[in-house]
Amino acid sequence: MKQDMNEKITLPEGIQAAYENNELVVKGPKGEVRKKLLAPRISIAVDGNSVVLSSKNATKREKTLMGTFKAHIRNLIKGAQEGYTYKLKICAGHFPMNVSVSGNEFVVKNFLGEKVPRKVKIREGAAVKVEGDIVVVESNNKEIAGQMAADIEQLTVVKNRDRRIFQDGIFIIEKDSKKIA
Repeated sequence: MKQDMNEKITLPEGIQAAYENNELVVKGPKGEVRKKLLAPRISIAVDGNSVVLSSKNATKREKTLMGTFKAHIRNLIKGAQEGYTYKLKICAGHFPMNVSVSGNEFVVKNFLGEKVPRKVKIREGAAVKVEGDIVVVESNNKEIAGQMAADIEQLTVVKNRDRRIFQDGIFIIEKDSKKIA
């Protein structure tokens, strides 16, 4: 059954939003976050201190997409307000790993005794810090912070060895203040 749908997301105090060229820009105390939101049958407008999503004769597909857009907009607001933090733990059982940030690269030396260091480029918009045996990834964009943490975790994947014995690596232990067991 088709029906008209309107969804309104109220912006908190200190947050401004603008929608132009199919891109929503949210500005807040932590900076500016951008996201392309494009759907032909859904119109997005910024009205004062709220973002309005609307669709005429919305089908199930448009209703689902509006829910997705609402979640993206909430993530943009939270990112502009507080930012996102991921924590990773360095676990070295066999060989002492040397982990550092040099320039725009995250470098792991002596992983499982390897001579060649493993490197990953730090994504634009992310900040990576090494504090003892904890690696902290911060960004005001949830997608960039999550992908950077995943890239670091994938950098130290152990292959062709028994994972029960070789438990070395860098593992995500906290996603946006939520502990991972």
